[in-house]
Amino acid sequence: MRVGILGSGLMGGKLGTIFARAGHDVVFSYARSQKKLERLARDAGGRARAGTPGEAAADADVLLLAVHWNRVDDVLRQAGKVSGKVIVTCSLPMNAANTALVVAHISSGAEELAKKVRRAAVVSAFGTVPSEVLFAVFNARGAGTPPSMLYCGNDDDAKDVAAGLIRDVGFDPTDAGPLRSARYIEPFTMLIAHLAYEGDGGPALAYRFERFEEVA
Repeated sequence: MRVGILGSGLMGGKLGTIFARAGHDVVFSYARSQKKLERLARDAGGRARAGTPGEAAADADVLLLAVHWNRVDDVLRQAGKVSGKVIVTCSLPMNAANTALVVAHISSGAEELAKKVRRAAVVSAFGTVPSEVLFAVFNARGAGTPPSMLYCGNDDDAKDVAAGLIRDVGFDPTDAGPLRSARYIEPFTMLIAHLAYEGDGGPALAYRFERFEEVA
């Protein structure tokens, strides 16, 4: 697939690199410098390249939105037309100080994004793990039981695309239902961040959901 990365920071840069190494065509965009984008593309290998948000969006089958919440409007403006695109978002609706959610309870960042891009199909995914664990999960593919990755959205075809990318990274996709489920997933992400960055075990943290047969 052709994957456009809108936001090439820690999450976007690492996920884009993994997508490229998994065989996808990747365009990195929206970083602090062109040199960083070019370095990411070079290090990712394959058919990865650097570009503008407009170039990343133009021919993409799927876009990864991985910017701070206060940058969403700017990157969408630069990306231009996204009608008909699948947009996978890992952007958490945080305040400028990254201390609290600015959208919660009666809506979610993913739902608010969907209002901004009404003709695109939005899926929430990848935001529930720290960037520090991504390469470890990718490198561990095929060795043991993979960690889970929650995702949600309203378009089944778009969710299938997201689930495929989730598997490419090395996670087990866990369908959390419609996009409104992001109202629960986004606060869960805050818990994961608390455990990762304030706990004793370090930030390379993932999670796993298991189902068991009920025993009387």
